[in-house]
Amino acid sequence: MTVGIVMLVHTSLHRAEQVARHWAAAGCPVVIHCDKFVDRQTYQTFVQNLADVDEVSFCKTRYRCEWGTWGIVAASQAASEQLLRTDDQITHVYLASGSCLPLRPVQELIDYLADRPRTDFIESATTEDVPWTVGGLDAERFTLNFPFSWKKRRYFFDRFVELQRKVGYKRKIPAGIVPHMGSQWWCLTRQTLSAILQDPDRSIYDAYFKRVWIPDESYFQTLCRIYSSNVESRSLTLSKFDFQGKPHIFYDDHLQLLRRSDCFVARKIWSKADRLYSAFLTDAEGAMKRTEPNPGKIDRIFAKAVERRTRGRAGLYMQSRLPNEGWENGVTSAPYSVFEGFAELFEDFEPWLTRASGARVHGHLFAKDKVEFANNEDSYAGALYNSAKARDYRFKAFLTNLIWNTRGERQCFQFGPDDNQDVEWLLAKDPNAQISVITGAWAVPLFKTNRNFSDLRSEAARLQKIESRHLDVLRSYYTKARVRIWTMADFVESPMEPLQMIIDEIGPKNLRRLTEVPRMVDLTGFGQFLQNLKNQGMHPHLMGDFPVGDDPVQPKDQPRKPYLVR
Repeated sequence: MTVGIVMLVHTSLHRAEQVARHWAAAGCPVVIHCDKFVDRQTYQTFVQNLADVDEVSFCKTRYRCEWGTWGIVAASQAASEQLLRTDDQITHVYLASGSCLPLRPVQELIDYLADRPRTDFIESATTEDVPWTVGGLDAERFTLNFPFSWKKRRYFFDRFVELQRKVGYKRKIPAGIVPHMGSQWWCLTRQTLSAILQDPDRSIYDAYFKRVWIPDESYFQTLCRIYSSNVESRSLTLSKFDFQGKPHIFYDDHLQLLRRSDCFVARKIWSKADRLYSAFLTDAEGAMKRTEPNPGKIDRIFAKAVERRTRGRAGLYMQSRLPNEGWENGVTSAPYSVFEGFAELFEDFEPWLTRASGARVHGHLFAKDKVEFANNEDSYAGALYNSAKARDYRFKAFLTNLIWNTRGERQCFQFGPDDNQDVEWLLAKDPNAQISVITGAWAVPLFKTNRNFSDLRSEAARLQKIESRHLDVLRSYYTKARVRIWTMADFVESPMEPLQMIIDEIGPKNLRRLTEVPRMVDLTGFGQFLQNLKNQGMHPHLMGDFPVGDDPVQPKDQPRKPYLVR
């Protein structure tokens, strides 16, 4: 018996020549179809280079083999017909490409097929059973028309598909066939292949499949079900695809991976993978052991690669995921804390929090004039600069970069209504964010300033409006951050419990009771200040109820200077 090889070639002709010689050296007749896109001079050189190999011939008719079009099927048909006429001893025809590489001695493939003389190896499944289609066209590829190239004229392709769906157009499937799909790379017996090529109704089938999308993955896969007595629905060629439906390319460092597969042939091999070509196009003693092909042995590795590409590490963004909303594996890589109103209410909140928690405490990272890094640094980890313009250009990348490059150290920063509010939804949707808010505390700096009261009233109205919208975001059901909100009046009345809660959450491994609390600003007259705002027509409702009078606001649980734990 003899196994005939059909090679579809369109690029890297020097590698195709090398593989064709390898097939021929094992006694396999080879017919090569070279894509019509290859220019005449290059093609003639390719033919001349293989002129010394009697077992190799070239398909007399050349077709344009654009992806997803009928030309690939026509090329396979023409080359197969020529091959079957070449040698009566051919029992199986193996379809391969110029980028395919035999992984095991060819004689092992011949022996394997000799033991299975009536078995057709072709992946063939109905559209209901195919989970790998990408692009949303499974059954529709058999019922719609596709006159436009998916790769070259994608806009017209999509619009024409939409139009056919809208008007309810459906093509009639020829009687007697049930559409099947599968890998393009098959190995068919002479009986099955010749029956397909010599079918009296072939013209009907060809006319139908010429208008099917990607017919090379359905023509032989469908028709073999009519004539084959024993279809083994798998390909003997190792061919892996990523989540976008694009084939994986094998490089030199995949050598051991390919050996583990025990497959006879693999594609797609990088044309410059010298190590792979020299390792596998060798004698039988240097090849793999005899065993049943089992590409499933390496599926776990490919699944892990797909997961790394689509999900990656939490909070780390890469080219394959960055433009796609919702593809991130976690917004950020580690927990961090956001404080709203604390720096305004306490005189030394940032240094106190640093001492109490051991965390890195920044100022207002999203202040409109500059980025307030800890210790007033000009730059910070991750090549981040204190320029507000650079930060706002990609504020999401700014935050995720900061958290990623400081893993292992808790980051804390201040936020308020006078900061850039574009980041608020990013913070709210991040499960790693711990957001603590004292509502209305932004009024304390206004209370301490010496400005015209009309200006203070306008500014207070503006800030209150911004914070009200911000609180709506934090209370949204889309929010995934851990949020705690206190009115200023409630917090001032009893500050110790929330402060202790915050410290415990930042450093749960080092739980400790507070022995020192930050110094609260003098709020004497703050209640009257709020009343004056009310008298001027502005209603400051976010602060809570403050008494009107000259008595300072005293916390119930601790004295003021400083608050010490009894």
